[in-house]
Amino acid sequence: MSNPQLGLKINGKDYTLDADPNMPVLWAIRDILGLTGTKYGCGAGLCGACTIHVDGEPTRACLTSLKQVQGKQVTTIEGLAADKLQTAWRKHNVPQCGYCQAGQLMSAAALLAQYPEPNDAQIEEAMVGNLCRCGTYTRIKAAIKEAAAGPSALVDGQTREVEA
Repeated sequence: MSNPQLGLKINGKDYTLDADPNMPVLWAIRDILGLTGTKYGCGAGLCGACTIHVDGEPTRACLTSLKQVQGKQVTTIEGLAADKLQTAWRKHNVPQCGYCQAGQLMSAAALLAQYPEPNDAQIEEAMVGNLCRCGTYTRIKAAIKEAAAGPSALVDGQTREVEA
């Protein structure tokens, strides 16, 4: 018996996959579509390396099946429009080994979409599920604060004006 044809919308582009609907979206993104920015970390949703956005919400791709994202917009690190955030990341030398960075950026972008000027508690709550073996947590927080301090925040291709 063949798998059903699954329609996915990833980074604004429509795809049709012949895949098991129970397959984690992580494997479809990486192995079928070749979008390798989203990383496999723990496979249990605990490390955050595989964080994507599903309809703008940070979601663990290793735990989310293809059937769960049917009819929804999926955004991976390749489709994230967060120039201010990425610039702040580089300025604060956040990446070291870099493995967790896609997931970190995806969670930070979702935070800024919800709270354009987050306080320390909001940052810590939003980022708690993203582990960094290199321990760059203080730099991550500083980069998020810097990206938030400006005229606008770009998240999933949408500009959200921030009052100065």
